[in-house]
Amino acid sequence: QLVESGGGLVQSGGSLRLSCAASGFTFSSVWMRWYRQAPGKGRELVAAISGASLSLNYGEFVEGRFTISRDNSRNAVYLQMNSLKAEDTAVYYCYAAAFDLWGQGTQVTVSS
Repeated sequence: QLVESGGGLVQSGGSLRLSCAASGFTFSSVWMRWYRQAPGKGRELVAAISGASLSLNYGEFVEGRFTISRDNSRNAVYLQMNSLKAEDTAVYYCYAAAFDLWGQGTQVTVSS
């Protein structure tokens, strides 16, 4: 199970930190990803992190504004989002590819 939290309404230029709590599988051994889906658009990869945090990947639109991290002792993955823009408005999802497991999503709304 994956449960996201931390979404909300923020002004342009602001920050949010999303969290995803994992349970029911060996968290430390799997890649974790954050995706997002804006209204009327497809789901796109935001960031990914390997089990030991040695490899990180980001979508091109991130441009250094977001940071993915994880705490394997807490079975949690995080997404720190800074310098938010109106176009970052979307539902953000946590995903464990090894198990094709999605969270329920958390809404992020950035007002311009």
